[in-house]
Amino acid sequence: MLNIGVLNQGIVIDHIKVGGAMKIYTYLNLENIDVSVAIIKNARSNKMGRKDIIKIEGTLNGINLDILGALDHKITINIIENGEIIEKKNPKLPVYVDNVLICKNPRCITSVENGISQSFKLTNKEKGTYRCVYCEQSSKSVPDTITKM
Repeated sequence: MLNIGVLNQGIVIDHIKVGGAMKIYTYLNLENIDVSVAIIKNARSNKMGRKDIIKIEGTLNGINLDILGALDHKITINIIENGEIIEKKNPKLPVYVDNVLICKNPRCITSVENGISQSFKLTNKEKGTYRCVYCEQSSKSVPDTITKM
């Protein structure tokens, strides 16, 4: 059995859909932050069957946790201080997301012009539907496709 040590300070991102940990790692830009990161892939879970987990040790400076709602709003974020969970939360779907979703409309300005952000606005919270702010093309939030991106 694999045993990863207890964090003294940091965050644990739990209940990630299998195969999604590396995408979250990339979106959070963790490779450019000077903290220790443990990625546990395909761990056993009573709730999900299998899941991924990310443990980040150290301060949270420079980590934008708001993006996690668009990546997978069903995950759990545990804030750890002095080796104890002080806060447990599930991220909400953000109203706007930039450069997370990709517009599938081949005539959208974001598809034909370089350097324009892929910007989406939440239009249906229950279904997790976003629309491109430039062409109104509909897109689902990332959890449905996080392992395919």
